[in-house]
Amino acid sequence: MSFRNKRVVSLFLALVLLLGIMIGALPVFAEEAKILTIVHVNDVHGRLNLDEREGGIGLARLKTKVDELRAKNPNLLLLNAGDTLHGAIDINITKGETMVNLMNKIGFDAMVPGNHDFNYGYKRLLELKDKAEFPMIGSNIVKEANGKSDFEPYKIFDVDGIKVGIFGLGTEETKYKSHPSNTEGIKFEDPVEVAKKMVKELKEKEVNVIIALAHLGVDESTDANTYDVAKNVEGIDLIVDGHSHTELPNGEVKGDTLIVQAGSYLKNIGIVELEVSEGKVNKKTAKLFGYNEGKDLVPNPIIEEEIKKIEEINKSFKEAVVGKSKVNLVGEREVVRKGESNLGNLLTDAMIKATGADVALTNGGGIRASILAGDIKVGDILTSFPFTNTLAVIEVTGGEIVKALEHGVDMYPEAAGHFPHIGGITFKFDPSKPVGSRTSDINIKGEPVKLDKKYKLVTNDFMASGGDGYTMFNGKPFIAEGGLLSDILIEYFKEVGEVEPKVEGRVVVVESPKIEIKPVPQPEIKPQPKPEIKPQPEVKPGAAITIEAQKYVVKSGDVLWKIAKQFNTTWENLAEYNKLKNPHLIFPNQVILIP
Repeated sequence: MSFRNKRVVSLFLALVLLLGIMIGALPVFAEEAKILTIVHVNDVHGRLNLDEREGGIGLARLKTKVDELRAKNPNLLLLNAGDTLHGAIDINITKGETMVNLMNKIGFDAMVPGNHDFNYGYKRLLELKDKAEFPMIGSNIVKEANGKSDFEPYKIFDVDGIKVGIFGLGTEETKYKSHPSNTEGIKFEDPVEVAKKMVKELKEKEVNVIIALAHLGVDESTDANTYDVAKNVEGIDLIVDGHSHTELPNGEVKGDTLIVQAGSYLKNIGIVELEVSEGKVNKKTAKLFGYNEGKDLVPNPIIEEEIKKIEEINKSFKEAVVGKSKVNLVGEREVVRKGESNLGNLLTDAMIKATGADVALTNGGGIRASILAGDIKVGDILTSFPFTNTLAVIEVTGGEIVKALEHGVDMYPEAAGHFPHIGGITFKFDPSKPVGSRTSDINIKGEPVKLDKKYKLVTNDFMASGGDGYTMFNGKPFIAEGGLLSDILIEYFKEVGEVEPKVEGRVVVVESPKIEIKPVPQPEIKPQPKPEIKPQPEVKPGAAITIEAQKYVVKSGDVLWKIAKQFNTTWENLAEYNKLKNPHLIFPNQVILIP
């Protein structure tokens, strides 16, 4: 090597050394924070279009908003918290398939099945799962026989280097808030315990963000709600919730967990931003994008065209006029879940006319919308009564009718899906009295109810199988069956022609008069001599000792295994101790002895 080349090499090595020293001296900056956007909806219940009356944004504008947000931040996931595949006629006609197709086109990333997504039956739900281009996840939805699930427990997404683990939780109430036959052989494991397992497993997979996609709700009446999960499970960054139709404008924080829910019927689009740096979530914000903003969006043309095709196919069927009404038929949720309505009266009258039963009883949760005065079309009735429930006539005693009515008003004044709508019967109830002893003046066909007398009761097959907590009917053989509730009402209109039902005092709320309590003059209290304490007799080994059992009063929604869990025993022990013939059948206000 020449002297000149040696100098060049030396200079090059010196430069490399100098650069190394300079780079080593530079400050080390923290990893730049990334923003993960979560868009969420829940309890869509088959709604497709912009709806001024309900305040729904519609699917075409949902797609527009998602695309707009994704253009600003491609790190976006679109989640559905359940109760979407059933509820409106255009979706029900194809048993949910049209909704799955639309969700595929909108670009959903994951969904948890809600209780009403089981309404077409479990087999059909699995068929829809296979048609979906997004995972349906349900970590606590398992088979009773072997504890295995047909649903993925969770899904891990890699979003621009952020590992996001999302697991699904379905509500245990599905067992009675969908027809019981829809979940035969399926059980919903405790969401709290399953959530703990999911968090542990996802942390082992080194995810940066953990999200629970839940259909549990925040109602206190729910057996295990989202608050229970947030309070008792550490490590969940975000719970995207549904079921209770609750609007949480900026979310709600429990512990370190942000809970979000967007109401129902696409009245809002939920938007969450998670700031992630150094492998963890450092900041969380939530908001709702509502109808007043959403209605001005330009609908996505592809989704809008798909919806028009669906409506055109179903138009002739839905537009057929079957009768008239002189008055608006009221089916609003806040009315039918806590009181008598003229639409409920009309339906129960039609049920009695179709079957000749003595008494009709149906649940307010089965009435989903009002019908305006004027011509009544098939589509109107199917929108109000979208469920595939059929008439069922069973034989019951007057005592069982009393139990049913007591159950029906047990949550008043809170709105409840099991609130009773009745025909052939009238009664009063006093909400100031204890649950289980609120009803009075129960008359059937104008005569006081006789507890031992047998009556023919027509209800829907959902309730006749113990649905909505009407366990007093479960197991009774059907002595007659009929068509869909919607079909029965359609036939009633065709026969009667024009209707004008009224709220006529079938269900009357009364309250006990408030009694002013005046202070009673207190007598002078003189010191009492201390009682003589006698020594207790010695208990010899082998002597019998009597221990009084605790008493537990069954509440609505209780099951034996949950009661047993509270007292650190087993349901088998309770069943044996209480000599229960059927341990799976317990009733509100029944006394269970705890040994």
